[in-house]
Amino acid sequence: MTTTQSFLDGLAAEVAGLPRASTAERVAELLRRRVTEGDLPPGSQLSEEQLSAVLQVSRNTLREAFRLLGHEGLLVHRLHRGVFVAELSDDDLVDVYRVRRAIEGDVVRRLGTAAAEDPGLLDPLRADVADGTAAARRGDWSGVGTANMHFHAHLVALAGSPRLDAATARLQAELRLAFQGADAEAMHAPYVQRNADLLDLVAAGRAAEAAAALEEYLDASLAHLLALRAAGRP
Repeated sequence: MTTTQSFLDGLAAEVAGLPRASTAERVAELLRRRVTEGDLPPGSQLSEEQLSAVLQVSRNTLREAFRLLGHEGLLVHRLHRGVFVAELSDDDLVDVYRVRRAIEGDVVRRLGTAAAEDPGLLDPLRADVADGTAAARRGDWSGVGTANMHFHAHLVALAGSPRLDAATARLQAELRLAFQGADAEAMHAPYVQRNADLLDLVAAGRAAEAAAALEEYLDASLAHLLALRAAGRP
């Protein structure tokens, strides 16, 4: 079975969960999940004819979903060629991490002693660290990666800003595209302990130290990802 056919079959299995008159947002949500989970590799073309038939939606609805995902950086429209899953360049990754530093660093710096005064505030992050540690022990490196994504999403959520949450969700979707094809253990193993160490600093109310540690963490993560991508090129 081809990758494209497997992708279409997976979509078909989910169509029953969509309303008959599906909105573009619902279609975009379904496609977003499928693309970021690696059902189609970066550079793959999406067939408007096939998808509209499988999803049982109009082409106008599908085009609007494509437009939404294009704004998120997950799809690109190429003139006279069609719609494709985005391929992130190294410059794109550098930019993603620049935005991550700005968002996550600001959240950590502004926490101050809030976490020390309200220990329950960090319960979602503690659960993510526990999930990542357990997944690593099982050798479930995909699970480690998911726990890591959740950790950073929950860190940003401490700001209580829906806009920052939305921006982080988009950044993480782009990162998942960059992760595709890389060895999962090599990609995710170093960050289990880093997340635990960062959490300890935040929990202790040592916001300045936590912000500095986070900046070093993100610098190391970017360098690591770029090196893995370079090693995987022919």
